[in-house]
Amino acid sequence: MRAGINALTAAFVVGVVAGLALTPDGRAWMREPTLLLGEKAAASAPAAAPEPAPPPNVVAPPPAAAVTPLAARLAQGPLRIGVFGDSMADGLYAGLYRELRDQPDVTVSKFSEVSTGLSRYDYVNIQEKTRRQLDEQPVDAAVILFGTNDAQGIEMDGTVHPFGSDGWKAAYARRIDDLVALLRSRDVAVYWVGLPRMKGERFDGRMALINGVVAARMRALGVPYIETVSLTSGEDGGYEAYLPNDDGRRVLMRANDGIHMSMAGYLRISAPVVVRLKRDAGLDRPQPTATAVAPAA
Repeated sequence: MRAGINALTAAFVVGVVAGLALTPDGRAWMREPTLLLGEKAAASAPAAAPEPAPPPNVVAPPPAAAVTPLAARLAQGPLRIGVFGDSMADGLYAGLYRELRDQPDVTVSKFSEVSTGLSRYDYVNIQEKTRRQLDEQPVDAAVILFGTNDAQGIEMDGTVHPFGSDGWKAAYARRIDDLVALLRSRDVAVYWVGLPRMKGERFDGRMALINGVVAARMRALGVPYIETVSLTSGEDGGYEAYLPNDDGRRVLMRANDGIHMSMAGYLRISAPVVVRLKRDAGLDRPQPTATAVAPAA
């Protein structure tokens, strides 16, 4: 029995160390403090990018709990938007805040935290953290972006599932489902943002695998999924640090690590999120104006 426990412990330690060595924020845990929007990332060896695949053996989710439409919430008072995720979500928050700050009845709050994700609940349990955050500050809509730290093993029910394995995909899908269920149980509308194109071919393949799992769960759960790979790719579909803006001028969109974005890049990936939120809240339609009433004679 002791030998079995020791073997499981050793496997978990090896999985954690290997995972930390493969993730941008994870390397910061091991070697240096993380930075708010630009953790350093070591170069990865080129390798073929795996095709995204939906997680196998995932039980179909129960019928989605109905949540109050954003337009109905806005009619009752200010619309409260919360941004959840890791360091990439920090930048997404900055973009959403800038794009929505001129809306008098909309607030955008940051709930994200660097070096977190859905794989390492022994480090930060996102399910419990989100529950505490909602207790302290309720929101009407949650915009979520996780994944840059998640290319590592997941321990669930006493088993360590290596990244990319069938067990890992099923475990990751379960954590996604649990997080969406928690938010919906608080009458929170959920919007999930996909990871952008990455510079390192191997790391890009890992993020593509995560995007595949997330996109499949969003379809199954009926949650809006906003993909960003096409927005952050060059004409040939590959990584480019400089991309044309709305005026056709090429602008630096990426940070030096080839993972995070510049402010222009965060505005680029936040733009479709803003469009979707405004549409669902009815903010993209002409707003009624007050009509002056002539005084009675």
